[in-house]
Amino acid sequence: MPTQTSRRPSSGRRPYSGSGKPGSSFNRNRRSSGGSRSGGSRFGGGRSGGGNRGGRGAGGGRKQPTFDPSQFINKNPIQVEEAVYVPKHTFSDFGFHKDIADTVAKLGIENPSPIQDQAIPLIMEGKDVIGLAETGTGKTAAFLLPLIQKTLTQGQQQTLILTPTRELALQAEAEFRKFGAGFKLYATSCVGGTSIQPQIRALKRNNHFVIGTPGRILDLIERGNLRTERITNIVLDEADRMLDMGFIHDMRKILSGVTKNRQTLFFSATMTTEAKNLVNDFMRSPESVSVKKTDVTNSIAQDVVPYEHAHKFDTLLALLSKDELKRVIIFGSMKHSVEKLSQELNKNGIKAESIHGNKSHGQRQRSLGAFKSGNARVLVATDVAARGIHVDSVSHVINYDLPNTFEDYVHRIGRTGRGVHKGQALTFVSKK
Repeated sequence: MPTQTSRRPSSGRRPYSGSGKPGSSFNRNRRSSGGSRSGGSRFGGGRSGGGNRGGRGAGGGRKQPTFDPSQFINKNPIQVEEAVYVPKHTFSDFGFHKDIADTVAKLGIENPSPIQDQAIPLIMEGKDVIGLAETGTGKTAAFLLPLIQKTLTQGQQQTLILTPTRELALQAEAEFRKFGAGFKLYATSCVGGTSIQPQIRALKRNNHFVIGTPGRILDLIERGNLRTERITNIVLDEADRMLDMGFIHDMRKILSGVTKNRQTLFFSATMTTEAKNLVNDFMRSPESVSVKKTDVTNSIAQDVVPYEHAHKFDTLLALLSKDELKRVIIFGSMKHSVEKLSQELNKNGIKAESIHGNKSHGQRQRSLGAFKSGNARVLVATDVAARGIHVDSVSHVINYDLPNTFEDYVHRIGRTGRGVHKGQALTFVSKK
């Protein structure tokens, strides 16, 4: 394994000082794997989690965040007219292998999205790229298509894709199989919450793409099952969320073990100080692309739901009795309280599923499938487990427990009001 592998900017590399600013924060304390203490909940107590390596990134109990409730009120949302993006390229302009171009055409994808239009040419040139873009902007294809092209044309390529959650890893693998069909390229997912033995067996074959969560990937590296000296490309997908979940040390260990002659792609919704430090240490003169959308907090109807401590659950039941709450995601702060809330809703005749870090991958997929299919009207989730959930026509998001940060709040409420659909976000606030 190479002895010098980290990418510090001492040898002519310019430090990154991008203009992406982190969102303002309600509570600047970093959370661990998705939770705060939620003292006002009938199902409160304990600490949230959701990382894949037990204690990594975990912290002690923290008191419930205190916010100014007026921050959650927006009864007259702005109807934002998104400017129509005119791409500078077509997929035929990128110089893709004919079979890749044909696959894209067969999938009915006509024009590249903004992140694809701007990032693909840079990746095709072999540059390190920072892409500032939210989930749902087409960024997975933005890095997969040029990396598939690179693998087909250059040979001896292996790409490691790191994602914050199991769901996102499997979504990336599904996208790879969609775009890479027929090329005799192989990929495997290595995520926590499932048995490691099948993953060890899968890594014995020549995988062109390895997709996984930082904790499980580091486990496999430390066991000697994943050889980092063979990795030529690294993608950090939703890097801000991985950092927020406490994976910084895992990410640094993984990056430090990979040859310095790699291509590194960094995709994130925000650029925090911690993210800038990671970029400075491990990327070579990266090119930046930013396609961030309009702030959703201005375009989604938001209100608060006052409650008394002893009647919080009853307040929720009364809210869910309204017909307009057709498909609802409820956010809780802790794994066990999310599970208990889901059970109580079912006992009261409201079909609910839960998704959190204590569930196995199969259980989480079944719960998500029931919600997507309409068999469950309500999905109760922690912030971490909900990362990567893409469900159309969510009518309401309910913050049953307060989020820790403004970024989490924006991420939560962005689950509703997508596309042409209107939605509403409601936040439970204790009466004083």
